[in-house]
Amino acid sequence: MLRGTIGVGVRNYASVLLARDRSIPFGLPPCQPSLLHCSISRGPRQHEFSKSIAGISSRTQCASSTVETPTQTQTPDSSTPQNVAAVLRERGLVESITSEEIDKAAMAQSLKVYCGFDPTADSLHLGNLLGIIVLSWFQRCGHAPVALIGGATGRVGDPSGKSAERPVLSDEQIEGNVQGIKEVLRGILERNAPEGAPPVAVLNNLDWFGGMGFLSFLRDVGKFARVGTMLAKESVKTRLASESGISFTEFSYQLLQGYDFFYLCRKEGVRVQVGGSDQWGNITAGTELIRKLWNSEKDGEMPTSFGLTFPLLVDSDGKKFGKSEGGVLWLSADKVSPYKFYQYLFGTADSDIIRFMKILTFLPMQEIDQMEKDMKSSGYVPNTLQKRLAEEVTRYVHGEAGLQQAIKTTEALKPGADTKLDGDALEAIAGDAPSATLPRDQVAGKSVVDIMVAVKMQPSKSAVRRLIKGGGVRVNNVQVKDETLCLNETDIIDGRLVLLATGKKNKLLLQVE
Repeated sequence: MLRGTIGVGVRNYASVLLARDRSIPFGLPPCQPSLLHCSISRGPRQHEFSKSIAGISSRTQCASSTVETPTQTQTPDSSTPQNVAAVLRERGLVESITSEEIDKAAMAQSLKVYCGFDPTADSLHLGNLLGIIVLSWFQRCGHAPVALIGGATGRVGDPSGKSAERPVLSDEQIEGNVQGIKEVLRGILERNAPEGAPPVAVLNNLDWFGGMGFLSFLRDVGKFARVGTMLAKESVKTRLASESGISFTEFSYQLLQGYDFFYLCRKEGVRVQVGGSDQWGNITAGTELIRKLWNSEKDGEMPTSFGLTFPLLVDSDGKKFGKSEGGVLWLSADKVSPYKFYQYLFGTADSDIIRFMKILTFLPMQEIDQMEKDMKSSGYVPNTLQKRLAEEVTRYVHGEAGLQQAIKTTEALKPGADTKLDGDALEAIAGDAPSATLPRDQVAGKSVVDIMVAVKMQPSKSAVRRLIKGGGVRVNNVQVKDETLCLNETDIIDGRLVLLATGKKNKLLLQVE
C-alpha cells in the first residue's frame, strides 16, 4: 500500500489486530464485474511483471485527457470504461504491472481499484498525492476508486523503504489520524470527480481486522504464506541486512496488506491494487493470496486481479519532492496553507517541470507537448510553466477557493504590490514571513514611525522618515505619504494583523494582541 509506517511490537500486533479468536468471514460474495466491451489495437506482448509495456497504439480518452494515436477519436466519457493503463503509461505513471491483460480488462468492464494510506499523521503529504491522482485517473476513465485507510495496518507498520521501525502511536492518535486522512481523501477525490463518474469509497481496514482472532488469522491465512517467499521480498531483505533488523510485527505486514486485497476483492469486487514502486512486494502478496484463498465452489469463478505501481515522487536529483527545510508539504490546509503549497510548486526546477506536468496534472498530453516546445523557444517567459503547474495542482488539492486565496496572497505580497489585503491573505503567510507582536495600545493611535522602530524594521525614527519621504513605506500595501500618520483600529485587519513594508521586498507581519 502507499502508506507510511508505524512500528509496534508483537504485543500490539496481537492485542490490536487479533483481539478475539473468531472465524474469518469467508462466505462473502465474489466479484461481479459488468461487461462493457470496447476494442484496443495492441502491439507485441511483453513479459508479465514487466517494468514498462510497449506496443499500445490505440487512442484512449478519459475525462480531461487524451492519449494520442493516429487511429480514432472518442468522446471523453467517465461513465464508460476506458483503457486507463494506456493513459498512465504515457504520462509516466506506471513502474510495474502484474499482467498486461489489465488493458483488455479496463476496456471490457468498469473495474474497482484501491490504494492504501496508513495513518502515520493526521494528514497526507505531497508524496502521497500520486496515489490519489492515480485513483482519480481510474475514476475519470470510468472505473470505481476505493481509498483504503490502514486503521489496522497502521498499528503494525510497513517496512517498505524504511530503515527502522517508527515510534508507536496511541489508539487515540491513530483514530484522530484516520479521521484527518479521511477528510483529505474525500475532499480531493469527491471534489474532482467528473459528472457521471463512479463514486469514490473510503474504507478502513480496521473494520475487518479489528474483530479477527490471532489463531484464526494464522490458520486461515498464515498457512498459505511461504516463509521463503516472504523473506525474498526486497523490503524484508533490506531490513534484514540493516543494523536494526526487522521485527516479526513488520515482517508480517505483507500478509495483512495481502489479505486486504483478498478481502476487498471478495467483499467489494475490487480487481486492481495500485501503490508506489516500493509496494511491489506487498501488492504481489495480495495477488498470491487471492489465488490461494479463493474458493471457486463457494465463490464462483476466480476473477483476475491486477497490481500496478507508479514511480515515487522525486525530483531530477533523486530527492523526495514535497520535503524542504520548512518541513513536509501537507495536503491539509490546516497544516500548510494553499499559499505556501502554491509557492512550493511555483519553485519547481525547469528540469522537472514537464515531467511533473504529466504526472501531477490532468492536462491533455498535446498541451504538455506544446508547453515543452514553447519552453525551448526564444520568446518563452521564465516561470510561465511553474505558474501553471502551481495553479493546476493547488486547484486539485485545495479547490478553486484555495487556489484563488493562494493567487490573491501571492499578488498581494509581490514587491510594490498595491492589492487590497484581507485577513485570509495575511493569515496565509503567518509563519512564513517575518513577524512581530505588539500590544494593541502600542499600535492603535500610534505613529507609523514609532511602530516601525518598535518592531525593529528600521534603526531610528529619522531613518523611517527618510523612507517615507522617498515613497518607500507601505502599510497594508498602501503607500504612506505623511510621516505623522497614525494607525487606527480600521488599519488593523480583522482586528489583529497589519502588514508593514519598507522598500519593495522588506515586509513584516505585525500581530496585534
